[in-house]
Amino acid sequence: MTWVAIVVAGVLLEYMTIVTLTGRARGRYGVQAPATTGHPIFERWFRVQQNTLEQLVIFLPGIGLFAHYASPSVAALLGLAFGVGRALYARGYVADPARRELGFALSSIANALLVLGGLAGALASLLRGA
Repeated sequence: MTWVAIVVAGVLLEYMTIVTLTGRARGRYGVQAPATTGHPIFERWFRVQQNTLEQLVIFLPGIGLFAHYASPSVAALLGLAFGVGRALYARGYVADPARRELGFALSSIANALLVLGGLAGALASLLRGA
């Protein structure tokens, strides 16, 4: 479980970095709060921030379920894949939104495996009577 905790902390630090970069883009491109539109680069950072937040809602309980009911080490590896996917997504989307697919796919597949694996492990545990 230590590796899971380290990966989760890393993903949260990654999100905090995205939030910071979005704030910097807001200032750099003169997009006054509460506006969420303006300069295209700010809008890309804002979209990366929002999409990552949307994915975190799935990731955080998913990794916990998978680690508990399936395998902490595999959960950590899938969590690492999620974090790499988010980094690729951010880099690709800010450069050119058409380049977001690889990162989005990697993080989405990791999320799906975490949730489905956690569910399968929980159902198997239920069937064993544990």
